[in-house]
Amino acid sequence: QVQLVESGGGLVQPGGSLRLSCVASGFTFVTSIMNWYRQAPGKEREFVARIRVFSGTTTYADSMKGRFTISRDNAKNTVYLQMNNLKPEDTAIYYCNAQLAYGTGPTYWGQGTQVTVSS
Repeated sequence: QVQLVESGGGLVQPGGSLRLSCVASGFTFVTSIMNWYRQAPGKEREFVARIRVFSGTTTYADSMKGRFTISRDNAKNTVYLQMNNLKPEDTAIYYCNAQLAYGTGPTYWGQGTQVTVSS
């Protein structure tokens, strides 16, 4: 059974940092593509960052470049999202997403973790 469990969200002041974690289980992590998406209230879900676990190559949405960093720990089947210089507009539910089998297999979602940026 595929599971994606996010953690690390919370309330942070503008300019602060958070690190989100997503622990994956039930599939072959090293052949997956792992993504972070987010959804703000009243808005559509949007892409944040991607890492191809097998190669380590990363992709970011333009608005996150330079502030967010995606990484993975293959030994822990975990993907991270380091978020720095957070802004109020970063407030959203952040979701972990897995594309299996080098992106050719099914896609799964985690339950999400809330990030709130406010003073």
